[in-house]
Amino acid sequence: MRLEFHPEAKAEFIAAAVHYEQQVAGLGERFQAEIRRATDLLLNQPVVGLSAGSDLRKFILTRFPFNLYYSFTADVLRIEAVAHQSRRPGYWKSRVER
Repeated sequence: MRLEFHPEAKAEFIAAAVHYEQQVAGLGERFQAEIRRATDLLLNQPVVGLSAGSDLRKFILTRFPFNLYYSFTADVLRIEAVAHQSRRPGYWKSRVER
């Protein structure tokens, strides 16, 4: 299975890492490591996240206030949003509406 990020999810990921790094040296790298840990887990066990609608799941990060919203097939795990838990709920849903 390969990992893909929706372009806006990738932008959210990068922006959050930069923000954390500006706050405390090394914190951005720890955020990136947490995302890597989560995506590695999801690549091996994609059903571990909570159901968040048809064909969509949510994984709650443990060390940072973010959720990963994702979908998957047999070949691809796609991160649809790297959503801060305090941001307006559902702002990302238009990305996945089919």
